[in-house]
Amino acid sequence: QELLAESGGGSVQSGGSLRLSCAVSGSSSSRYVMGWFRQVPGKEREGVASVATYGRKVYAESVKGRFTISQDNAMNTLALQMNSLKPEDTAWYYCAARRAEYDAATLNPQDYAYWGQGTQVTVSS
Repeated sequence: QELLAESGGGSVQSGGSLRLSCAVSGSSSSRYVMGWFRQVPGKEREGVASVATYGRKVYAESVKGRFTISQDNAMNTLALQMNSLKPEDTAWYYCAARRAEYDAATLNPQDYAYWGQGTQVTVSS
């Protein structure tokens, strides 16, 4: 059983919105730094947004003001609300978790040990 499972991907037109969800299985995310990442063929995996256990958030400059990362009260789900989508946002999107011995939001994929299978987001012009 996977720790993380993403859902909510799909295809939208430019300017549209999608909401991605990540279900945390087996334990609460309260002891994990959580993040969203994306990747396209031939390019490095890119950090999109991250949240520390105490709530501090960081965003990639390319999505700031358009995307919002959030958790439910039980911290067993992670969401990414994506508004004003652009074709450049097309990618596989991954949920990731990092044990919070060092509790800081980070957009570096090398800092994360746990990954979901990903969900496809396609934005057409």
